[in-house]
Amino acid sequence: MSGYDNTNRGQIWPNDKKEKDTHPDFKGDVNVDGVEYWVSAWKRKPDANPKAPSLSFALTLKERQQSEPQSGTTHEPNLDDNSDIPF
Repeated sequence: MSGYDNTNRGQIWPNDKKEKDTHPDFKGDVNVDGVEYWVSAWKRKPDANPKAPSLSFALTLKERQQSEPQSGTTHEPNLDDNSDIPF
């Protein structure tokens, strides 16, 4: 369906690869204002306070996760290079 607009929509599914309690119960993706994110979500534990949220979640930028340098280094802009400045 190429005509369907997914902007500001997302979906999650049960995480069938959960191995530890710290792993999310659900995984999926969401589009927020045209930007794609991965979603990880956790259900409230049965023994948790009943006033605690039923579901908590975290978003991870899809581009960032795929394009981050593997070495852990970051590329800082060269602030001393004035070659672009027209004056």
